[in-house]
Amino acid sequence: MPTYRRSVVPVRPGAGTLPLVAIVGRPNVGKSTLFNRLTGSRRSIVGDEPGITRDRIYGEYEWAGRQFRLVDTGGIVPDDPELIPTEIHNQAQVALGEADGLVLVVDARTELASPDYDLVRMLLRASKPVFLAVNKVEGEAMAMAAENFRRLGIKNVYPISAEHGLGVGDLLDAIAEAIPERAGETEEAPEEEAKPETPGLHRTHGEFEQHETSVAIIGRPNVGKSTLLNALTGTSRAIVSPIAGTTRDAVDEVVEFEGATLRFVDTAGIRRKGKTHLMAEKLSVVMARRHLEAADVALLVIDATEGVTASDATIGGYAHESGRSVIIVVNKWDAVTTGRTDGRPPADREIFEKQLRRVLKYLDYAPVIFLSALERKGMGRVLREVKAVAAERRKRITTGQMNRFLDQIDFQRAPVPMAKRVRIFYMTQAAVAPPTFVLFTDRDVKLHFAFERFLENQIREAFGFKGTPIWFKVKARNAEKNE
Repeated sequence: MPTYRRSVVPVRPGAGTLPLVAIVGRPNVGKSTLFNRLTGSRRSIVGDEPGITRDRIYGEYEWAGRQFRLVDTGGIVPDDPELIPTEIHNQAQVALGEADGLVLVVDARTELASPDYDLVRMLLRASKPVFLAVNKVEGEAMAMAAENFRRLGIKNVYPISAEHGLGVGDLLDAIAEAIPERAGETEEAPEEEAKPETPGLHRTHGEFEQHETSVAIIGRPNVGKSTLLNALTGTSRAIVSPIAGTTRDAVDEVVEFEGATLRFVDTAGIRRKGKTHLMAEKLSVVMARRHLEAADVALLVIDATEGVTASDATIGGYAHESGRSVIIVVNKWDAVTTGRTDGRPPADREIFEKQLRRVLKYLDYAPVIFLSALERKGMGRVLREVKAVAAERRKRITTGQMNRFLDQIDFQRAPVPMAKRVRIFYMTQAAVAPPTFVLFTDRDVKLHFAFERFLENQIREAFGFKGTPIWFKVKARNAEKNE
């Protein structure tokens, strides 16, 4: 059985012993700006539109010689009946329960309103140190306006500018003083874990000792990516709703499964540029592409009720072209096989997969899994496939094996015009993740598409490489002599 643990990006040994500080507040007061400044990252999307952050986003910061965990929550509007604000409130409540200290962020340029008092009452009931950060204070006039917020009844008031870093040091001093050290917090990490650089962060070429596998959950909006994350990790980590575009920031969770560490990252739904209008939507799509390119494996989620679309093919193309390993997940399969209300007969898995392979023909190496994330069925197979595909991605074939393999291939069967054929003297695997082969040939030309596909199919038949693209590089054996 898999075991689950919440973690930080990037994870640091001993992170579970660190004190946790939660940043809370109403929408659009600057919580994510403060989070990004303290963590030195752009993990949380920042913009002028209210309600950009929805899920809990974790990070770390260091102050006064101590390490702290930090969680950014969505804007809280107490007693809002709407679905997404209610779910944001629930996510914030989880963060409050975990936290050792609470930072309430307010906007110095706004007037106090009843939701501010409701929020303060909720925080004070938690019986934890509460710090009031009056944000957007720039200049003496705004500093005077910040004093009005003492009416909220919070003793620790700190005027700050999260954007410019003004007054943040005083706030952090107070937090460090008020939150006692946890047992084991100051223990030193093992020497091998304290390296300044982690080669595993580079996901294109090269060999490295990798301690975890990063898995990006990608797809169109509202295909069930967040539901899948929650099912895989056994949590309610990501907000789930029928409203397309609910997820904006990437949400991650770590699963320990059969000795492997798998980090699942739920990304925002990727849609065409012309379909994105709000700034937050545009940024979330950009961030989704970045998280995909930093991953090892991509779970391409397809909605069975809508079939395979051109957008699915485009998103799958992003993963293929960037060299990610791919597993295709057909979600909501139960909705098209049982209890259909549209009068149509139940879907046939074999027919559906044939249609899928036709549209996604460049992903013929990717395994396909049919499941219901809502019912949490099929999660074990997903975890096993991720582990297997990650291992195939890092597989290395020796040069001797490759040359013996070459001797057994009948290249006359390759459907390539004679003028486009090349003679391969020998080949070697130059890199893993994805597996990359260098072909030493009689001519320095680009391989014909049909010849490349023939060679790739022969390699897969002999050595596997399930779920991962294979790259080729051509080098003429006599190129150096001719220069």
